Amino acid sequence: MAEMQLEVEVGEALLARGLKVCSAESCTGGLIMHRLTNVPGSSSYVLGGIVAYANEIKMALLGVQLATLEAHGAVSAETAEEMARGALARFNADIAVSVTGIAGPSGGTVEKPVGLTYMSVVTRTGLQHVERHVWGGDRESIKSQSADAALRMILGAVQSS
Repeated sequence: MAEMQLEVEVGEALLARGLKVCSAESCTGGLIMHRLTNVPGSSSYVLGGIVAYANEIKMALLGVQLATLEAHGAVSAETAEEMARGALARFNADIAVSVTGIAGPSGGTVEKPVGLTYMSVVTRTGLQHVERHVWGGDRESIKSQSADAALRMILGAVQSS
């Protein structure tokens, strides 16, 4: 029930300020949009999202630079920020959130362990914020924790606007 309350709170905040949101998701696979659109009336504030799992999609649809991917990797603060900025522009939204990470159970390294997630929120008014998390648990838990954090970031951006 606590999870549902978060997306309701986000929706109410977006509606109260007349703001539109979008997402760019990698490791969460659309879970943020799923959660937001579970709320009746969400079509008033949700524009859409892009699930950009492959690097070529991050580049083609979100404008992530090849140089960024080569220098920092797909799971990085830099990539998360470029994903969010790309979504903001593509959807002409007020707020965009992005998530990129390693949900596991494989794919982790010493430098980038399973559970490592970067997320970014950007707004039309210039707010940019990136967070780094290392979640514990299985794949589903990592995705869920990431979506929770992304929803909290949206709420924070709305409250700052």
